[in-house]
Amino acid sequence: MSNSGKVWDVRESYKLRRNNSWHEKGDKGLVLGGRTSAATDINVIEEKQISTTGTSSDFGDLTEAKSNMSTNAAGNFVKAFAVGGTNPSSSNVIETVDYSSSGSGTDYGDLVTAAYAQASHSDNNRLVTPQGDGRNTVINYISMNSKGNQADFGDCTNSVIEKGATGDTTRLIAAGGTDNPTGQVNVIQFLTMQSLGNAADFGDLNYSCRSPSGTSNGVKACFAGGLTFSGGGSPANAAFNNIDIVTIQSAGNATDFGDLTSTVYQAAGISGTSRALVAGGADYPSVTPRTTMDTFNIASAGNATDFADLVTAKHSCAGASNAHGGLNPGEQLPSVTYMPGSGRVFNLGGWASPSYYTSIDMIVASTLGNASDFGDLPVAHGRGGAGMSSLTRGLVGGGDPGSSPNLSNVIDFVEFASQGNGADFGDLTESKNYTTGTSSTTRGLRMGGGNALGGDATNVIDYVTMASAGNATDFGDQTVARNGGAASGSSTRGLCAGGRSFEPSSADTNIIDYVTISSTGNATDFGDLTVARSYFGGSSSSTRSVVGGGYGGSTQNVIDYVTIASTGNATDFGDLLGVEYNIDGGSNSTRAIWFGGSPNATDIQYVEIATTSDAIDFGDLSTGKTNCVVVSDSHGGLQA
Repeated sequence: MSNSGKVWDVRESYKLRRNNSWHEKGDKGLVLGGRTSAATDINVIEEKQISTTGTSSDFGDLTEAKSNMSTNAAGNFVKAFAVGGTNPSSSNVIETVDYSSSGSGTDYGDLVTAAYAQASHSDNNRLVTPQGDGRNTVINYISMNSKGNQADFGDCTNSVIEKGATGDTTRLIAAGGTDNPTGQVNVIQFLTMQSLGNAADFGDLNYSCRSPSGTSNGVKACFAGGLTFSGGGSPANAAFNNIDIVTIQSAGNATDFGDLTSTVYQAAGISGTSRALVAGGADYPSVTPRTTMDTFNIASAGNATDFADLVTAKHSCAGASNAHGGLNPGEQLPSVTYMPGSGRVFNLGGWASPSYYTSIDMIVASTLGNASDFGDLPVAHGRGGAGMSSLTRGLVGGGDPGSSPNLSNVIDFVEFASQGNGADFGDLTESKNYTTGTSSTTRGLRMGGGNALGGDATNVIDYVTMASAGNATDFGDQTVARNGGAASGSSTRGLCAGGRSFEPSSADTNIIDYVTISSTGNATDFGDLTVARSYFGGSSSSTRSVVGGGYGGSTQNVIDYVTIASTGNATDFGDLLGVEYNIDGGSNSTRAIWFGGSPNATDIQYVEIATTSDAIDFGDLSTGKTNCVVVSDSHGGLQA
């Protein structure tokens, strides 16, 4: 199925079903905050089903009372975002509201600078906000899949505030605005959501205005109402009832669509898959808040009609929906609870002297929080087993079973889709602990290892076919024998970084090796880490390998990264939350996540792989432990 020129990714559909956040036909609209007749900012959130007439209902509260967050709060399928605003001074707060259930806002991060009157639009990944009350040209953005502060996107074509904004899944369209004392403008500009850069000229509205309400069905964008105001009290000062329309992917001037039922500005714009709502707002010069909601069908030019009423009369409120800009394809999903490659990350086994663990903990990488119990392994794999995973199953091989001898060759596996215990898979070619692993969708590699208690190391690499239980086969050799390295990779290339070499003497290494996973053979030198170290954790996206922590003469907090496809030395990425060794890492397609570490930590921490930054707290394991193994259904770009 296509959606505004974009192929609908079935994994997103399954993800939404799994998280109970799908709404058939994208039917939920929210009106957030605003200002009452007493000039009082409020924190009220009201809900309206877009497909049915009738008065709105109470949904919950924002974290703070505020208005002037822009007329379009935007969001994705799952949540609405309230960005900045006044309360009565400018706010720097970014907060989210989940569509799935009534409730209050949750803190998400901060604006670069406190601001109000920012326009907003979003695809399913980024929310972009052209500038607010600073009257500059700055455009900022946030990632909608990971909490954090705004970052710089580019610049607008002008320095006006109080724009209206809307768009589709690829473009933000911003129109109108004001820069006192210059006054209102009719400029329309656009930017591409997926590519950082400056906005470009699109065309002109039929009228100059500030605070129009933007709505879109993913093909057409409408701008309705607005205000022209010079501050001089002349007859030219007035609110509008105009509705202008443009085709989002075709630059050009707006054409007349029809009229609202009354003149209005600072009303909330809400878009369904076909229907637009213009909710609340005020007239000029009375500035009397209204409860009215107008509606029109974006696909068919014509005048708006009265739709329903808000519970509370308000203006300077923001609107959001789970279908704005064509984000929602408008179809019922099949009843499915899990989709391979959906971002499940598993922590297997581990050790906290004198205990050896068989427990399996699980997190969903996109959702911060504590791990939950998934099941148990058949045997313990403490002190450095090798983790390997495909889209559907995870394997752990080797490690310390918690009994004599302290080395194991056992490979166990767990099916990602079904909560439950692991099962026997086969055996490695040799018994080792402090080994490490990586994998493609079809083949898993065990790399190096040794007996840390006995002070030895191996250069052996062996492999298994992920879909078929059985014993491992010899793959080749590493450039240097070592244990305690950190493995990672893409769907085609496997990397092993660092580790401790015992020949000719015990020493931590900075060596990075790589192999092509599909072709057996010896490893090749890739480059060097910034710090020689061992007993640390690696993870990766399809393009970057990220390794964190370790021991190199002292405990380390350093995070390094390399570009997987091109050999070269590692670059500093940032720091872990604390100095950690005996830590292991995993990932989904975008986040690197580390678990546990010495001394017996419960910490789960993460970074966004595409950026550079210090780690952020994710949640906690059920039990504090070290030397655990991490597998995932979407590491290293396994998820398309």
